[in-house]
Amino acid sequence: MAANTLWLNETLPEITHTPYETALAEADAAVWFPKRICLDRLDGAGEAYTVSETADSCIISGNDAGLLYGVYAVLTAWRAGRPIPVGHHAPAYALRMLNCWDNMDGSIERGYAGRSLWFDHDRVEYDPERIRCVASSLASVGINTVCINNVNVHESALSLIDGQLDEVAKLAALFRAYHIRLLLSVNFAHPYIAGLESADPLDPAVREWWAKRADLVYAKIPDLAGFLVKADSEGRPGPYTYGRSHADGANMLAEALEGHGGVLIWRCFVYNCRQDWRDRGTDRPMAAYEHYHPLDGQFADNVILQVKNGPFDFQVREPISPLLLSMPKTNLALEVQLAQEYTGQQIDIYSMPGMFRETWDTMGSERIMAAAAVSNLGNDRNYTGHPFASLNLYAFGCFAWDPASDPETVTRDWIHLTYPALIPGDADRLLELLMRSREVYEKYTTPMGLGWMITPNTHYGPSPEGYEYQAWGTYHRADRNAVGIDRTRKGTGYTAQYPEKLQDLFENPDTCPENLLLFFHRLRYDAVMRDGRTLIQRLYDDHFEGAEAVAKMAEVLQCLPFPQEDAQVIRERIQAQIRNAQEWRDVINTYFHRLSGVDDARGRRIYD
Repeated sequence: MAANTLWLNETLPEITHTPYETALAEADAAVWFPKRICLDRLDGAGEAYTVSETADSCIISGNDAGLLYGVYAVLTAWRAGRPIPVGHHAPAYALRMLNCWDNMDGSIERGYAGRSLWFDHDRVEYDPERIRCVASSLASVGINTVCINNVNVHESALSLIDGQLDEVAKLAALFRAYHIRLLLSVNFAHPYIAGLESADPLDPAVREWWAKRADLVYAKIPDLAGFLVKADSEGRPGPYTYGRSHADGANMLAEALEGHGGVLIWRCFVYNCRQDWRDRGTDRPMAAYEHYHPLDGQFADNVILQVKNGPFDFQVREPISPLLLSMPKTNLALEVQLAQEYTGQQIDIYSMPGMFRETWDTMGSERIMAAAAVSNLGNDRNYTGHPFASLNLYAFGCFAWDPASDPETVTRDWIHLTYPALIPGDADRLLELLMRSREVYEKYTTPMGLGWMITPNTHYGPSPEGYEYQAWGTYHRADRNAVGIDRTRKGTGYTAQYPEKLQDLFENPDTCPENLLLFFHRLRYDAVMRDGRTLIQRLYDDHFEGAEAVAKMAEVLQCLPFPQEDAQVIRERIQAQIRNAQEWRDVINTYFHRLSGVDDARGRRIYD
């Protein structure tokens, strides 16, 4: 990976040395650095590394993994124009995971960057050079675990721990060169599908089946990180089928992995996805807490519960999931979604470093043992569909290594690494655009935590009542007087799931963060905001301002000298974003105008 394009570079020569030696050789050939890099190999240092310097040398100490991360950190700092990162550096989490939702037929569920990099025609198929490129890119920001298959494990994917295990082992070897371990999603019902009478986690025959299967898998891939499971969610099988708890199910699989040093990652995305819209007693955001909080302390030591950053489903803006703050006796992993399912699908620009900063600042739990991200990778030329979408993958690695990372520094580094030819002024303009892009997207779609006004199934474009009468439990209940759901203790009771400090913050509309007001409160359209505007005027203003901001973004991007291939994609996608923003503006403003009967105070056009 050449030093002048450290992030997702297409060109990568055949590796004949260790990855850090290769990185140094390419850097030396491509760019002049002010100091020699000297490597001091140490055993038993884990993934940590130490950087020191003399008058003419930069010295990196660590074992093979630490040296790799240290070399990338030094090269990144040099290329980004920052000082050498002198000092001791260790990751915050032992597992820094990428969850890929790739299917065996080559498709990717919620994938917006092309087809799978490692599956096609129900086979493990890949280009080794592209795998090396991806692996080196991930390693450059400290990502050390990749789950290659979809959490919704369909029948063809069962072969990954059976008939195609040898091919998976070959893929694991390519990632292993960069100190990246594979993780495999498994189907909880696999024993039953394979011919057993059940998949009951307390059935000795089922336990024996999983133990033998783990033995076979680890014989081929001895450094496998473990298994990932989605159970009893959206039609996936799980222990509830047999009247067992999720602790029963997770612990059974963890037992099979324990002797091999593997972990069991158990996703907590469990809720009633067949809720009648007339049911006012069920509030979907409360589901994860209700399912798992009573089980705190019942999970094995090698079980990690993977919890989404918010209580819903990767909406434009959500509060922190209360489950992340309420499991003091259980190992947890934070899950975020890089694939922009509800945030523009890698067409609209939506920069995530600021969101990561907010999430980690609010979370602060000592039981967070791992960080996971739903991948935005695919086999497009630039790997992430939109060239700017790679910023989110890059930033996730930075925050998973160091949750105290600064969003602006991370974004600026990515710009320097990706577009080194930009002059300082142009780089600053791109930085400002990216840093504001989340706020812009939020304004023209669903501001103030409203959420779920999106087209069902595709999840791109506006549909104010698309989910309002469907079975997924995601309702805003807008009428002629008000919008939003009262989630206080007097309403659904959702706020009671939080620690007292956050309960008090969210309970009161006067203290609740304004960007979450309509998540926690039902407000009349004539409610007065803190700046003196009414709620309905704030909704109108946000949607007009958001669409105008996208047009200004297009003007900025048109003037920036991107490489030709990137420039073409950027032009096409910003034009699509302009159309999308205008559609959101007009549909949502018209929807609320028809309900409220209140005109825009500034006289702008709202369609009747």
